[in-house]
Amino acid sequence: MKYINKSEEPESFITWKQSANDDWQPNWENFGRPQKQDVHNSLLQEQGFICCYCGRRISNESSHIEHFKPRKNYPELALKYTNLLASCQRETERKEPLHCGRSKDEWYEEDLMISPLDANCADFFRYTEDGQILPIEYPSKKSAAKTTIDRLALNIDNLKNLRSSAIQGALEGFDDFSDEEKLLLIQGFEQRNSDYKYEEFCAAIVYVLKQYV
Repeated sequence: MKYINKSEEPESFITWKQSANDDWQPNWENFGRPQKQDVHNSLLQEQGFICCYCGRRISNESSHIEHFKPRKNYPELALKYTNLLASCQRETERKEPLHCGRSKDEWYEEDLMISPLDANCADFFRYTEDGQILPIEYPSKKSAAKTTIDRLALNIDNLKNLRSSAIQGALEGFDDFSDEEKLLLIQGFEQRNSDYKYEEFCAAIVYVLKQYV
């Protein structure tokens, strides 16, 4: 999981919410274009076009707007920009395993759900070269990390295989690099590219590469 530093909400979204009157109130049911698309685009930009939970590459077509605190239980946060994220699996195929926002659904427990909006969220997880995401071995963090992994189904075979492939690609030739080259490569995965995008599964890649430095 990678920390998401929230940006300012789109001006069109602010204006739309402020247009409430005695006859009309903004709500999730009447939230549509162009404001909803502006919000979706803003979420993708601030996340570097990776899923808020698993780190897969996402786009408008492959992602949906996710409520971190579910709107069913937190209706007052349904249009709160700081509660909105972009998660993968906008559409799913029949029998496709659900994960991330689709798996989380309406679940949320403050003490057991690690938030990508927490600057220290990455400290709760570790990764292996075969693509697993595991809880860190600290008693104070392990329970929440394990629950988050399980609830979001972050260790299903498809995600493990995709992570493993990304990690192995980054490790290719790594042992032959100088210490300076290794550090530069790691820094590259920690930063956005020229298209303002993070590398897919960059959090997992960076974690594993740092074990070799």
